[in-house]
Formats: sequence, C-alpha cells, structure tokens
Amino acid sequence: MRVLVTGGAGFLGSHLCERLLKDGAEVICLDNFYSGSRANIRHLLPHPNFEVIRHDVVQPVWLEVDRIFHLACPASPVHYQYNPVKTIKTSVMGTINMLGLAKRVKARVLLTSTSEVYGSPQQHPQKESYWGNVNPIGVRSCYDEGKRVAECLMMDYHRQNKVEVRIARVFNTYGPRMAVNDGRVVSNFCVAALRGQDLVIYGDGTQTRSFAYVDDIIDGLVRLMDVSDFVGPVNLGCPDEFTMKELAQMVLQLSASRARVTFSQARPDDPERRKPDVSLARERLGWEPLMPLREGLERTVRHFRAVLGLTSA
Repeated sequence: MRVLVTGGAGFLGSHLCERLLKDGAEVICLDNFYSGSRANIRHLLPHPNFEVIRHDVVQPVWLEVDRIFHLACPASPVHYQYNPVKTIKTSVMGTINMLGLAKRVKARVLLTSTSEVYGSPQQHPQKESYWGNVNPIGVRSCYDEGKRVAECLMMDYHRQNKVEVRIARVFNTYGPRMAVNDGRVVSNFCVAALRGQDLVIYGDGTQTRSFAYVDDIIDGLVRLMDVSDFVGPVNLGCPDEFTMKELAQMVLQLSASRARVTFSQARPDDPERRKPDVSLARERLGWEPLMPLREGLERTVRHFRAVLGLTSA
C-alpha cells in the first residue's frame, strides 16, 4: 500500500507516518514545514519505504498513491490565527487538491476534521449528528469554518464523483512531539511548569476540555481508513472531561514544579465545554481511547524535559 500523508512532519502526522511504516506501508510525507518540523521525522529518514516532499497543498500535486491521509493545516490558534487567509486556503484549496488527486488515481482519502466544527456547543457531549454553533466571522473562524467547508467538499466529491472518503473529527490531542511553541494548553502548561513560569489560564479555569493521547488518535485514524463501508464523520477523542484548573494542577504535580497558576482574560469564542460522544467510534471501529490522562501527561512532560535540555528522555 502506497500512502500519502499531508502534514506528515507535524505532531499528529509524524506519529501517523511512523505507525504506517510499522504496518508495512510505503509512506510519502508531504509538508511545507510551516508548523511541522524536520526533527519530528528525522528518525524515519533512513527507512527504505519513507519519502519526504516539501510541498504546499494549496498547490496541486501529482502522485500515484492508494491512500491519502489529509492532515495538512495548522491546528493551534497561535499558528492558524497568524495568517488566517492562508489557514482557510489550506483547508479549502488543499482539500480540493487532495480530492482531485484521489479522484484521478482512485485513492481513498481521509480528512482529519476537528471538534472545532461544533464551535461553542449547545449540546453536551457532542454527537456527530450535532451541526454546531460556530461564529462565522470570529477570530477562530478561519480554522473552524475552513474545516466545515472541507467536510462539505469531502461529501460532495463522494456523492458526485464517487470518491472514497473518510471524515474524522479529532478532539484535543496531546503527547510527545508537540512543539514548545505549539500554543495549545497542554504544551503551554508543560513548558511553563518546567521553566518555572506562571501557568496562565484564560478565563476562570472552570472551562473544560477532553484530552486524548496521540497514540489513541492515530489508532482511530488507521481503523477509520481501513474500514470498508463507513464514511463518517466520526468523533475521535477522550470522553473524560477536565477543567483547566485540574489540568494545571496535574501538570504541576508531574513536573514537580513550584510555578504558580495565574488567570487572564478569556479568549474570544473560546468554548466553555468540549467533550466527545464516542459511541459511534466504539460501534463502527471497535475503538476507544486507552491512555489515562495522568500517564499520558507524564510521558509528555518527559518529552518536554528532553526538548528543553533539562534532562534526558
């Protein structure tokens, strides 16, 4: 099986490339290295079945592949809000180009959509049947609406052109290879704690998220791609819910840090609660997350210790 992974040098993408190689696939990693990193895939370069192409999915690409995992798009607010026009072009034009490629070579294509399509949800927990509550003109809309359009494109190519598609809605994911400057809450807290800096909570700390370890999410993506008769969308995330205060305290304990927790003004359009209903994934994929948050955070803190040069991994 020859597999293309767009965004393959990113946090999720590099773990996926690693998994696919272990499963015996030939893997082409496509990345423009905007938010991805060569360090994430350096250990894969000697593998005889691994190839890297520097390319921006906003531009068409011509390859012969059997499967396409379309992950390319910055997922952290710090990165996707830096150039919002580029972000939405990546979601829209990048998805069109990947679907065009899939149509030409008759490949199956999987889109990593996001829990952000639910916006600030009025349904809790969120099921795939929920249409969401998204601000179309807010500062996060370049990512939220971009992914919603990408899902639309996937389904239209599927209905009109019979392209084989899969849609995964990925909830907050964490783990080794997150960047120091990633900008999401787990990496922010881990890095701050290890540096002895304040852990800043935006809002009063009662807002919740559900955190899934990267290996669990990768397993869900592979299962979804391999299943023969299920398009999705399907939620991939952890149904355990934690407040920002609880997360901060857990990180402080695991890092043995004396840093303080401080509070700042809430960010615009930041959802108050986010938690997936994963019953569909259990039913159709035989999948559910296995990694407890405390153990996953311990591994993540260890990763950041090594990256920051504080100790060996």
